[in-house]
Amino acid sequence: MDCVFCRIVAGNADASVVYEDDRLLAFCDLNPVNPGHLLIIPKIHRAGLVDLDESDGSQMFVIARRLAAAIRRSGLRCEGVNLFLADGLAAGQEVFHVHLHVFPRYRGDRFRLDTGQRPASRGDLDTIAVRVRAVL
Repeated sequence: MDCVFCRIVAGNADASVVYEDDRLLAFCDLNPVNPGHLLIIPKIHRAGLVDLDESDGSQMFVIARRLAAAIRRSGLRCEGVNLFLADGLAAGQEVFHVHLHVFPRYRGDRFRLDTGQRPASRGDLDTIAVRVRAVL
C-alpha cells in the first residue's frame, strides 16, 4: 500500500505539521482552498469513515474545533470555517486515508459546493428517516 498520509506519519514525506498527539496528526493541505486549510488524520491507516475507531473520530472533531479557533486567532483571513470529510470515491475522496478538512472561509472566496439540490417532501424525508433508523 502506498498512502501519502501514512508516509507523512512515518516521517517519509514532508508536511507542515500544526498538531500532533499519540493518535492524530494535523498539517497544512498541499492544495489549500484558502490559506490556513488544514487536514486532520488518524495516525493508523483507516481508508474510510466506517473503518475509523469511534474515539479517534470523536477526537478528530475535538481537534478540529481547536484548530478552527486557532485559525481565527492566527491573523489569516477567516470570517468562517468549514469542516469537510469526503468518504468514498462518489463523495470525492481522493486520498483513501480518512481525513477531515478544516479551512477558513471569507466572503468572496472561490470555494463552492454547488449541488443543485431541490427541497424534498416531508413524506420522502419521513420514509428516509424510517429506513435509516431501522438499521441503526
